[in-house]
Amino acid sequence: MPGLLEKRRSDREEASIPTAGMADIAFLLLIFFLVTTTINVDTGIGMTLPPKLKPEQEPPPVKERNLMNVLVNASGDVLVDEEQARVAEIRDRVKKHVLNYGEDPSLSASPDDAVISIKTDAATPYNTYIEVLDEVWMAYREIWDQIARTNRLPGPDGGSAGLDQTYSSYREYYNQLGPDEDNQIRDTFGAQISIAEPDTGE
Repeated sequence: MPGLLEKRRSDREEASIPTAGMADIAFLLLIFFLVTTTINVDTGIGMTLPPKLKPEQEPPPVKERNLMNVLVNASGDVLVDEEQARVAEIRDRVKKHVLNYGEDPSLSASPDDAVISIKTDAATPYNTYIEVLDEVWMAYREIWDQIARTNRLPGPDGGSAGLDQTYSSYREYYNQLGPDEDNQIRDTFGAQISIAEPDTGE
């Protein structure tokens, strides 16, 4: 009997798992994860650059009074015209510089002449740089909000901004613009922001 049982066991085929469909299943799973997975792509900061100067063309001169220098060092400290300042102060100082209209001889002669220069160090914390840049842009955004609400330009003359109506905010005005329509507010009251090359310390 023991010999017969051993013979029967040896005659049995070993159980196996069919693998013919495994490749198809793996391929379908691969497609599923490729379709459903979202990949975060760092698109950077959108900036509209001025046209490139010709080799023989020199940059336009800027009077010292029209230039507001914002320096951010490697430690994240902020200097505005060589005076230490907090990031939260930048917005008001930019508005004061831009909307001076020649009253203070140490500030810009007019909004068209005002230039905000931002210079950083190669080791400047990225978050600090973004905060500084945001404050500068928000200064202009608040000016544009005022123009959108009143349809008047800021300043002593306060002429018309040329809009067809008033808006609750600059965002509302911007959102209703068509793809081929000019931004009347920004064309009338532009922002001149210069971002200098970071200081590498070399």
